[in-house]
Amino acid sequence: MATITTSMVLLRWPLLSAVLMFLASTLNIQFRKSDYAALAIISTLLGLGAACWFATGLLGITLLDIAAVWENIKVVMVEAMSHTPPDWPMVIT
Repeated sequence: MATITTSMVLLRWPLLSAVLMFLASTLNIQFRKSDYAALAIISTLLGLGAACWFATGLLGITLLDIAAVWENIKVVMVEAMSHTPPDWPMVIT
C-alpha cells in the first residue's frame, strides 16, 4: 500500500509542473494582450521555472546533483584562474 501511495505522489509532480507551464503560458498571452508587460515577464519566468522543474524531474536530477555540478564548476574555475598571469587581462590605454 505504501508503494502505491508513494508512486501516486511521485507521478503527480511532473503533472503539476506541466499544468504550471500551461497556466504560465496562458497568463503570458493574456497579460501581453492587456499591455501588462511586468506581469507578462513574471509569468514568463514562472513558465521557465516550471519547465526546468519538469525537465529535471524527468531526468532524475536533484538539488544535490546541481550542487555537486556547481561545486565542480567552482573548482575548475579557481584552478584555471590560478594559472593566469597576474597582469591579465591587460588594459592598454
